[in-house]
Amino acid sequence: MMLNKKIIFCGGKGGVGKSTTASSLAIAATKHKKKVLLISTDPAHNLADLFHTSLSHKPKKVAENLSVIEIDSEKETDRYISQVKKHLKHAVKATLIEEVNRQLDLAKTAPGAEESALFQRLMTLIVEEKEHYDLLIIDTAPTGHTLRLITLPELMGAWMDGMIERRGKTMENYTQLIFDGQPVDDPIYRVLEERKEMFAKVRHTLLNKTETAFVFVVNPEKLPIQETFRAVTTLKRHDFPVSALIINKILPEQVEGFFFKARKRQQHIYLKEIETVFSGIPTLCIPLLKEDITHVGHLAQVAHYLSDDKNLK
Repeated sequence: MMLNKKIIFCGGKGGVGKSTTASSLAIAATKHKKKVLLISTDPAHNLADLFHTSLSHKPKKVAENLSVIEIDSEKETDRYISQVKKHLKHAVKATLIEEVNRQLDLAKTAPGAEESALFQRLMTLIVEEKEHYDLLIIDTAPTGHTLRLITLPELMGAWMDGMIERRGKTMENYTQLIFDGQPVDDPIYRVLEERKEMFAKVRHTLLNKTETAFVFVVNPEKLPIQETFRAVTTLKRHDFPVSALIINKILPEQVEGFFFKARKRQQHIYLKEIETVFSGIPTLCIPLLKEDITHVGHLAQVAHYLSDDKNLK
């Protein structure tokens, strides 16, 4: 059962119902007496609207055993750059620090800066909060962004190894020249080693099938199916296990009128395609509800389908 994991990533194409599903999974977990932290990394945050409260980068309790965080990538970038400035303050000549800070401020707008800052915050949450909660549920951004975020530990780990090796050689030459070979404390080297250790911890957690579940939400429509298939294929290539597929917004069996009957016939075709394309991946089905999902009561309805083992195929 998914709710027995420690971490659940909830991904999928934009508009398929990721935030609703992630929130409903959180509600379902609290019904099983689990203490849950729900985290949104999606720039188009919906959790504050669903829970009718203001949210920030710090956990806020919104219900019994349920706390929520919305990570703002822009604010995280500012915090990330501030941390880098702090680390470099005592490692750079005073005459250069102003120029270094100017370059770091320019780096805020560089491609990938917000993504790196977001990942840094998510890594910290996974490492630090995993012991304080029974379950972390991560409501991710649309598929492409999610894949980059999830595969970063592998990419950054290799890059970090190169950085540490170069820094080590630089300091070795430096100490031989200036300090006659005596070891000198290097704050930058320490930071790199700490970052490498964190990457390793996160990657180990993500690859642990007993701890981590990757769940994709898909609608029975052509484009979400195609995008999800590419995502699942990519994750498999990186050894990340896909635990379940949640098929959302399924029309009821009995529909009236030419329009809805035609839509239902089309859904049947796509449901068969999902069964074939994603063979071997457990699926959960959520019907299209009569009302928009706008509050916790609606989420509880969806949670019923997600926590019912009879609904798992």
